[in-house]
Amino acid sequence: MNSSGIHVSGSLRKRLAVTLIGGVTILTVLLFFVIRNYATQIAQQSQDSILRASVTSILDAATIRNGDVVLDIPYAAFSMLSTTTDDRIFYAIYQDDTVISGYENLDIPEASARAESRFRTITFMQVPVRQVTASRVLVGADLQTHVTATIAQTQDSLSGTLNRISRNAAIFGAGFFSLAVLLSAWVTSTTIGPLTRLADSVARRGPQDLSPVSKPVPSEMVPLVSSLNLLMARLDRSFKQSEDFIAEAAHRVRTPIATVRSHAEMTLQRVDKEENRQALRSMIRAIDETSRAAGQLLDHAMITFRANQLEFHDVDLVQIAQEIVLRLTPITEMKDVELRLDVDPSVKVSGDPILIQNVVRNLIDNALKYSPSESVIEIEVRGTPTPRLEVRDQGPGFLYDEIDTLTDRFTRGRNATGVIGSGLGLTIARDVAAAHGGKLTIGNNLAGGACVTFIF
Repeated sequence: MNSSGIHVSGSLRKRLAVTLIGGVTILTVLLFFVIRNYATQIAQQSQDSILRASVTSILDAATIRNGDVVLDIPYAAFSMLSTTTDDRIFYAIYQDDTVISGYENLDIPEASARAESRFRTITFMQVPVRQVTASRVLVGADLQTHVTATIAQTQDSLSGTLNRISRNAAIFGAGFFSLAVLLSAWVTSTTIGPLTRLADSVARRGPQDLSPVSKPVPSEMVPLVSSLNLLMARLDRSFKQSEDFIAEAAHRVRTPIATVRSHAEMTLQRVDKEENRQALRSMIRAIDETSRAAGQLLDHAMITFRANQLEFHDVDLVQIAQEIVLRLTPITEMKDVELRLDVDPSVKVSGDPILIQNVVRNLIDNALKYSPSESVIEIEVRGTPTPRLEVRDQGPGFLYDEIDTLTDRFTRGRNATGVIGSGLGLTIARDVAAAHGGKLTIGNNLAGGACVTFIF
């Protein structure tokens, strides 16, 4: 299993390379033996041809004179057998079954008298020799006889020739093997190349790109690409269904809660008993906590979903901040809190408009929750050195020992007691910043109050 948790059963590239190189190795060994055996046959045939010519020239010199066999062995009969290693030559000439010249212990094959020539490899005088035997019938005025000649030659020269051929064949085989290994590597790379390119193409896609793979692929990869395209189609449908579900859930959760809160407020105005009014106030507070928690849970789910498939557009951060401030103005007037904007004329950023709006609303809403009456919330939007949005309030600020953990989910500071919240506002802002390649920093103002900066 590798670091990504995938069970690996081996490398296809290595398997293909080993198969090709293994086949080449077998082919090289077979080629070596084929070349050597063929060269042995050719060399042996050449020696046999010379031996046949030598024994034939001896028989051609045999004649009958005055009733006797006369044999004048030609010089060329033995000179043609000379080699670079000076192989030893043995011969014997028989008249019928009697040796008339040569080595008496050099036997002839039994069937030689009825054959023109016969070759065999034997051991004579403790050395291996190649022997050829031929016979001829001589007919005179009053004589008919069989003359048989046999010549044997050592094979030192033939062995040396075969060794040279074997060495050259081995060198040729090594060259062939090296070339074949290089070709195997090239073939392996070429064969695996389309699969590697497909993997790179899929890896380079953004999370939101679930379009089918349309590039041409080899026929063997069609089932894989077809399965991949089907998977992408299912994922696309699943993401769309998830987005629709979150939007529908947000509507169906928030609307009934808002309705219940309205009825509770109306009932509060008509109730006179203080204990009933207190119970209704607790109910309204619980409704507010539930509404905020459900809303932020749905917002967090939406951000988690959209962070994997961001839809980048050019948006004006200043315009988004102005719209949200305008939308929150009625609430700030009720709490007697001033929203003060300090912005550049325009700050263009590339990002997901829905997520950016959500972050700006959460940051301002958080500041509004913790701001006391007759205080000011400063919202600053700047385009240099990098686009950023900073929200400063005059509330209790952050405890320094908690700053590193406040962006964790469902984490609230110790000084947030009595304030409605879910502990997801800063988590949402942090996740959106990370999805846009930015960061979220939190701290305190020198004069008191919290300071949160969203940096793109």
